Amino acid sequence: MTEQGLAQPVLFFVVLLLVTKPLGLYMAAVFEGGRTWLHPALRPLERAAYRLTGVREEQEQSWTQYAAALLAFSLMGFVFAYLIQRLQGILPFNPAHMGTVQAPRGATAVTPDLAFNTAVSFVTNTNWQAYSGETTLSTFVQMAALTVQNFVSAAAGVAMSLALIRGFARRQCRTIGNFWVDMVRGTLYLFLPLAVAGGLFLCAQGSIQNLRGPVTATTLEGAHQVIPQGPVASQEAIKMVGTNGGGFFNANSAHPYENPTPLSNLVQMLMIFAIPAGLTYTFGSMVGDVRQGWVLFTAMSLIFIAGVAVTYRAEQMGTPMEHRAGLAAAATPNQPGGNMEGKEVRFGIPASAMFAVITTDASCGAVNSAHDSLTPLAGMVTLFNMQLGEVAFGGVGAGLKGMLLFAILAVFIAGLMVGRTPEYLGKKIEQKEVKMAMLALIAAAASILVLTALSMALPFAAHGYLNPPGTAVHNLANGGPHGFSELLYAYTSATANNGSAFAGLNANTPWFNFSLGLAMLIGRFLFLLPLLAVAGSLAAKKTIPVSSGTLPTHGPLFVGLLLGTVLLLGALTFFPALALGPIAEQFLMHSSRLAGLVAPAGGLL
Repeated sequence: MTEQGLAQPVLFFVVLLLVTKPLGLYMAAVFEGGRTWLHPALRPLERAAYRLTGVREEQEQSWTQYAAALLAFSLMGFVFAYLIQRLQGILPFNPAHMGTVQAPRGATAVTPDLAFNTAVSFVTNTNWQAYSGETTLSTFVQMAALTVQNFVSAAAGVAMSLALIRGFARRQCRTIGNFWVDMVRGTLYLFLPLAVAGGLFLCAQGSIQNLRGPVTATTLEGAHQVIPQGPVASQEAIKMVGTNGGGFFNANSAHPYENPTPLSNLVQMLMIFAIPAGLTYTFGSMVGDVRQGWVLFTAMSLIFIAGVAVTYRAEQMGTPMEHRAGLAAAATPNQPGGNMEGKEVRFGIPASAMFAVITTDASCGAVNSAHDSLTPLAGMVTLFNMQLGEVAFGGVGAGLKGMLLFAILAVFIAGLMVGRTPEYLGKKIEQKEVKMAMLALIAAAASILVLTALSMALPFAAHGYLNPPGTAVHNLANGGPHGFSELLYAYTSATANNGSAFAGLNANTPWFNFSLGLAMLIGRFLFLLPLLAVAGSLAAKKTIPVSSGTLPTHGPLFVGLLLGTVLLLGALTFFPALALGPIAEQFLMHSSRLAGLVAPAGGLL
């Protein structure tokens, strides 16, 4: 590892720390109905939105009403996104004639199962893409279906976090806010300004923003190359700010139109983490004790730093095959060393490793390198980040909700050890809260493990409906542990509403489109709905005064307890699956080193 490589995560973390408090205070003001510097310009639009939709701003909802509003809004978003995809051939802004008989050679048809998968993906803020955007969807679909969902699905995620925060902050109250008001405020005051600023910055760095069709360029060798165009910067900005992850191009943030420079790469990583980090301070501010927010920030930071350290080191060390081939593993002024497979030269190993950790710590899924080409340990970090629930720092709202879920379980475990009713922020943590927290965790784990097992075990016919002609039985580019990791990663990413992939899996088949869509729905709604029930239960409770027996939740002791709970539950749940995938692959990669230690009979010498 080089000094320059180590400086990059340090610089990133310092800047993230600097923006956490001001952004957190701003979000607290927005969602508590306070006045901000954007109110003169945006308050008239907010009022107009309420008048147009019939929403009464002052009327709050119970947790069941809040949940019903979320489900109704998500259902309408799904139907809208599905229909636009299916009808793209007759809709405007289709310069490449996608979905028509004039579609370019190699274009992918939007079949019913693919439209279902994509609609679910963007409505659940997953942005899993079983297609290449530039060869499948028209400009209109990219804007009206996908970019719109990038805004509103992200705003819905933040709204869920605000509802849970109010559950801790309120006392003997039957309501947890108004979903429609939280949605409008999140979209207008948070995502729209940040997306506009981010889009202008990306344009200045070299991203494109137009409504033109593809152009043909002549290369230095005299060949012809078709270069797609479109409104890239606008989609890229909300993709990162809203931790969405779905790229305009198949190469995602490795494409120079989406991520042109090392500076744009740094800013995009900050875009991913800014709101999740700020929400920890929003939490502390709204519950009346900012130390509680900094505890969550600290726990998240430690998980993030550990992930970057392991991933960067694993990638910089390279592989035994590279060493045997005589390739230099150490970085020098003339070459980067390490494992450069699947990475952009303009980013190199440090920025690629950090991006991989950030995008899987958050429910983002944008990638600037091929995760399928990561070394086994680095690939395991990205998998484990998502399996932990993306609690460091998570997506827009997802990380905070996940960490608060683990906080509930941590104080419950502590209460069992000392024989006292567990409390958190003055609220008794009782049977209902623990059951709902465990339901959310069990649903996510079952989705990942059961669907992965089914995909490995089902007897797919090579020419059957679930596996169309011309595809391999499991559509895997690799066998052995890495092939298993590709499947495990797909269902982990879908359930975690992440959207990144080990790209060796061809997921555009009816089985994978349906099963991955199911995993996204489970990961979104069977995680959010139990937590809304927790929010409603906590808001109705009275606050218990602090006593000598109260577990302090604002210091290093609770940080350690919280981290232990997160890591222990994750390890117990997913270690067997990880042992079959990346851990086994790591041992196989180094098997030649162990060959001399194995006796002919199979025993160790």
